[in-house]
Amino acid sequence: MRDESVIKNYSLYDDQEIDNTIRPESIEEYIGQSDVKENIKVFIEAAKMRNEALDHVLLYGPPGLGKTTLSFIIAHEMGTNIKTASGPSIEKSGDLAAILSSLEPGDVLFIDEIHRMPRYIEEILYPAMEDFSLDIIVGSEGNSRNIKIDLPPFTLVGATTRAGDLSSPLRDRFGIVSKLQFYTVDELETIIKRTARVLQVECDDEAAHELAKRSRGTPRIANRLFKRVRDFALVKNDGVVDLNITLEALKRLKVDDLGLDNTDHELLLAIINKFNGGPVGIEAIASSIGEEVTTIEDVCEPYLLQEGLIKRTSRGRIVTDRAYDILGIERKK
Repeated sequence: MRDESVIKNYSLYDDQEIDNTIRPESIEEYIGQSDVKENIKVFIEAAKMRNEALDHVLLYGPPGLGKTTLSFIIAHEMGTNIKTASGPSIEKSGDLAAILSSLEPGDVLFIDEIHRMPRYIEEILYPAMEDFSLDIIVGSEGNSRNIKIDLPPFTLVGATTRAGDLSSPLRDRFGIVSKLQFYTVDELETIIKRTARVLQVECDDEAAHELAKRSRGTPRIANRLFKRVRDFALVKNDGVVDLNITLEALKRLKVDDLGLDNTDHELLLAIINKFNGGPVGIEAIASSIGEEVTTIEDVCEPYLLQEGLIKRTSRGRIVTDRAYDILGIERKK
């Protein structure tokens, strides 16, 4: 008979609440990214000793590696509040002015996908970052005037998966620039075990290790897979996440031993079967599998490149011999 206490524990959380619950709050709780973490710890301590706002921070790397989490930790460690926005949502100068004018001294402003912020908004942001002042034009054409607003010292934390898409003037205004790397299996295993403890889910070491191996070096994927395996465990295994239920769930989710999912397999097979293994342009690949170019570039490719399954060349993408071996396909001569 199913343990009713297990069901009660599960019902306490929806996915958004889980994400908030499992997010570490301090730099000591943050797992992985050792070099980035230790450097930021020093910069925070130095800023606090000088009684100044932390210099502006740019965090970049593939999605799901903890950029948002790190921004919240920076605010927590500085003892200040954090306000969040995303690049695409800031469409008008008034949007940015409203955000900036609401900041208190030392506050952290986190802008996700900062590379997607319009360039004319960037130009308004320059004096705000350098001189803590805001110059905006109000009024209609022929009856406009310039208003200067003094801002309190604040820290802008920008997050991007595409550092190369940032303009040089904006990138140069960040005093701290940190690249986040893919996580090791051991680090992901530690993250999964911590998530299990926080959610009061029984998870054995073998299950945690198997999940870590298939999480593509990415904590977000590790936690997402754990939540889905947890669902299978609740329905079929009295809430216990063990190796058997983990293997069954991952098979049902179509996540293979390397962490490749349906989209990854479709991408590799499309290059092999439709384009003779490449080279082929990214737009042609996207059209052939019905995915957005940005999804392939930001979500699929970083891991496929990391694992040596595809190569980028001046003529396009090429599938490697290792990919043929993993897929069990013989390369045509």
